[in-house]
Amino acid sequence: MNIPILYEDNHLLIVEKPVNIPVQEDNSKDADLLTILKQDLKVRYQKPGNVFLALVHRLDRPVGGAIVFGKTSKAASRLSDMIRRHTIDREYLTVVHGRPKQKKAKLEHYLLKDNRKNKVSVESAKHPNAKKAILEYEVIDSKEGLSLLRVKLHTGRSHQIRVQLSTIGHPIYGDQKYGQKLNQPGQQIALWAHTLSFEHPVRKEPLSVKSAPPETFPWDLWRFM
Repeated sequence: MNIPILYEDNHLLIVEKPVNIPVQEDNSKDADLLTILKQDLKVRYQKPGNVFLALVHRLDRPVGGAIVFGKTSKAASRLSDMIRRHTIDREYLTVVHGRPKQKKAKLEHYLLKDNRKNKVSVESAKHPNAKKAILEYEVIDSKEGLSLLRVKLHTGRSHQIRVQLSTIGHPIYGDQKYGQKLNQPGQQIALWAHTLSFEHPVRKEPLSVKSAPPETFPWDLWRFM
């Protein structure tokens, strides 16, 4: 599998995750991104034994785009700390049904994950196990009953963007889990990890990478991307 490399040095590996593959091994036993990349590093650099590569954040299986891995334990530890402190800017592009009333807004919900069903629900802030989820969105453009949004995550909850946008009445195009009433089986979810920006964990220099969505519907409605 050809995985596009967006940035690589001795400490980091940032790639463009293909859609519909898990980031790490799961119960499906399908080929996963972490294993594929470890094997690629082993071959490219002719490394004996096991290759170190650390997963520090995740993307849902159907979602594609930019994702960063740590190639050393020092880099991985610092990246994980940056994720916890929300100092890595993660920006997504998504296409939703309809047009949100507000061009820009911050959404705050309390989310609860059912691990057995692998589904997330919005709960009261008083629920003992619900976790606060915050994102900001901006409507870039609307056409043909769909809207292109830029989304910035402030927290990294499971299925967060999908659940929060569905909750305000604008499910993501192709999302079978949180938009069954508007989406058709077989449609690909239109959610893409577009930008990662952060301070290099070792060199302390600013680093930013971008990954463009595929030129397929509904992304191709916006040719400027």
